Amino acid sequence: MHNPFLTLWLRLPFLRGGVAGLLAALMVPAVWAQDAAELSKITQNWIDNSLQAGAAAELPLRMEVEVGELDPRLRLAPCARIEPYLPAGSRLWGRSRLGLRCVEGATHWNVFLPVTVKAFGPAWVLTGNVSSGATLTQADAVQAEVDWAADRTSVLADPALWVGQVATRPLQAGQALRQAMVRLPNLFQAGAQVRVLAQGSGYVVSTGGQALSAGSSGQTVRVRMDNGKVISGVVNDDGTIAVNL
Repeated sequence: MHNPFLTLWLRLPFLRGGVAGLLAALMVPAVWAQDAAELSKITQNWIDNSLQAGAAAELPLRMEVEVGELDPRLRLAPCARIEPYLPAGSRLWGRSRLGLRCVEGATHWNVFLPVTVKAFGPAWVLTGNVSSGATLTQADAVQAEVDWAADRTSVLADPALWVGQVATRPLQAGQALRQAMVRLPNLFQAGAQVRVLAQGSGYVVSTGGQALSAGSSGQTVRVRMDNGKVISGVVNDDGTIAVNL
C-alpha cells in the first residue's frame, strides 16, 4: 500500500543520494575560511538557506539542522572556494556529516563537520505497551509530532498501514510506529494444510500441500506437496499459495 509520507525525504533535493540541489546551493565562489567556528557558521547558513528555498517548505515536515564544530585547535589555510559534499554512503537525514574541501587555495584541505538533520512531522505514537504478535487497533496509538529522522525505518503516518497488523517485537508506550515494527497477520501456521494454485500458460491446477512455515499475504513460503516435493510460492490474500510453473 502506498504511503504518501514514506518517501517524502526522497523528494527533498538536499536529502537524495545525488543531492545536486544542496551542493549547488552550498558552492561558494569566494570565502576565506579563518577558523573552525567560521566554517561551522557558514555551513549552518548554507543549509538553512537551502531548506527555506527547497521543497521542505511545501511538505508537512518541520526541518531542524544542527551543525557541529571542528576541533578548536585546527587552523585552516585561507581558501578562495570551499566545496561542500556528502561522503559516499551518507545522507543528510538524522546524524550525518558534511565534507568541506578547499578547491582554490594555496593548500587544498579537506575536513568534515558533524550534521544532525531532524524532520518533525505527524506520526502515530503508542499509548501503552504492546506484546510481540499482538494485533494493533486504532485505540493503541494517538497522533503526535515526532522526529522522523530519529530512525532510518520509515514512519507509518497512515493508520491503514498498521491497524490490523501485528507487532513484530515487544513495543513500548511512547514509541512512534515505524515500518519494521509491524507485519501482516499470519493466514496459516507451520504444518497447516494449504491449497496450492499452480499456474502455467493458459491453465491453473489446484492441489494440496503442507506449509513448512507460517505465512501472511504477499510472503513467499515453502510447501511440501503430497508427492514429497518442496516448492515455493507467494501467499494470496485468501491464504492460497500461487506457484508459477
